[in-house]
Amino acid sequence: MGQKWFRILFRRRILVVLLLLLQAWLLVHIINNGSQASVLFGWILTAISFCVVLGIISKKDKGAFKLMWVFQILLFPVFGGLFYLLFTFQSSTKRFSKRVASTEYKAKKLLSMPGDGYDDACASIPQYLPQIRYLQKFAGFPIYTASTTKFLSPGEVKFEQLLQELEKAEKYIFMEYFIVQEGFMWNTILEVLKRKASQGVKIRLMYDDMGCFFLLPKDYPKQLEEFGIECVIFNPFKPLLTTIQNNRDHRKIAVIDGKVAFTGGINLADEYINQIEKHGHWKDASIMVEGKAAWSFTLMFLQMWELSTGADEDYSAYYPWKDTPCLTQSDGFVQPYADSPMDKENVGEHVYLQIINNAKKYVYINTPYLIIDDSMVSALALSAKSGVDVRIVTPHRWDKWLVHMTTRSYYRELIHAGVKIYEYSRGFIHSKTFVSDDRTATVGTTNLDFRSLYLHFECGAWMCDSTAVMEVKEDFLNTLKVCQQITAEDCAVRFPMRLFQDVLRIFAPLM
Repeated sequence: MGQKWFRILFRRRILVVLLLLLQAWLLVHIINNGSQASVLFGWILTAISFCVVLGIISKKDKGAFKLMWVFQILLFPVFGGLFYLLFTFQSSTKRFSKRVASTEYKAKKLLSMPGDGYDDACASIPQYLPQIRYLQKFAGFPIYTASTTKFLSPGEVKFEQLLQELEKAEKYIFMEYFIVQEGFMWNTILEVLKRKASQGVKIRLMYDDMGCFFLLPKDYPKQLEEFGIECVIFNPFKPLLTTIQNNRDHRKIAVIDGKVAFTGGINLADEYINQIEKHGHWKDASIMVEGKAAWSFTLMFLQMWELSTGADEDYSAYYPWKDTPCLTQSDGFVQPYADSPMDKENVGEHVYLQIINNAKKYVYINTPYLIIDDSMVSALALSAKSGVDVRIVTPHRWDKWLVHMTTRSYYRELIHAGVKIYEYSRGFIHSKTFVSDDRTATVGTTNLDFRSLYLHFECGAWMCDSTAVMEVKEDFLNTLKVCQQITAEDCAVRFPMRLFQDVLRIFAPLM
């Protein structure tokens, strides 16, 4: 990292932090300057806080979010309610929501251009119709035949496969990632993109500003444009107290010509392929989808691109089978899905819950974080109590200590209910996979935590009777060989630590 690059990056980030602190200081100063006006202002704000608490309690929202806000307002009764109002009700947030809804509506009409496999699914897998109907009829994501799947784990395997597919690109390459960091992985990919751009292939890259906050310079899109690569930053971080800053693009999507797509937990940074060691061995997972189902990921990308650029995109111009039909042979059923925090419809959570509730024999889960609300805890516990073999693997070496401590606070009640908890002994597991009953699985970007489930833009691929289902299961069982099972005795902690974990759970929606 050059000194000039570092100075530019440092100045930008420090300025943002200082401006946020200045806003907070001004608010506190106005309330506590000791004047008669400030006393009256304080009483008014306390009354506002009381009304806000009543509104929060009556609001249709997750109980954990309600508890967090009420607790904070009780701690800071004077300006807690005002902070909630400033943070929640903003015209910019409403405008952003309308733009998201507009792009979703525009794409929804095109998702079935290749045709869908709904009728075939009704005949072949009727036991999974509630899951399929929810995603297709309500959420708007079709189920496809004429598609194949390939499970790729760890990150090194995905990296090699991605390079091979990028080399085959003839018309366009779309890449959308939460984290992009200069190093062996990204630099290798970038060289391919430069070469493809020089051959006339349209290259587009989108990355999240928060995910790359300390990793890339502000002018990085301009640097890439010099190579013929279009680049935009999703939701640029601004020094304003706004809920939009919470809504990050946590998705990882790569699309080649609309015919091949990748998603999963793997970002474009060296730790994801174990080129460098960050938290021990990094275990991650991805899925490659080829055929009709790849079109869904193409549209997901185009929606976010339009949202970020403001351009009116002609989505249908990128449809890959205008002149020739899709000849990919069916390998089971594939149903890609996306999740937006702006519509209050928790698609990723519902996919997970339906897999758990439909399981008859087993549910195996990989997740880097286990910070969940009562509905997910109840579903996991009920499944285990009903005789389903429920197993969850989390990391033994953490990336965030507070988050790991909060994750461990859920172990006790789950183990008591019969859920088997394991920690990946070799390092950090970043995979987000569910597999059940040798029939169904999902691989995607959604962690089992509040941010992924309710605040971030996410995506994944639900599969039934496809090759990747058994690959996910085999990978999970192999991973268990290098895991340690957590027992009830391991969860026994002294009262101070238990109290600390209980407090952390109150603030879990912030983690």
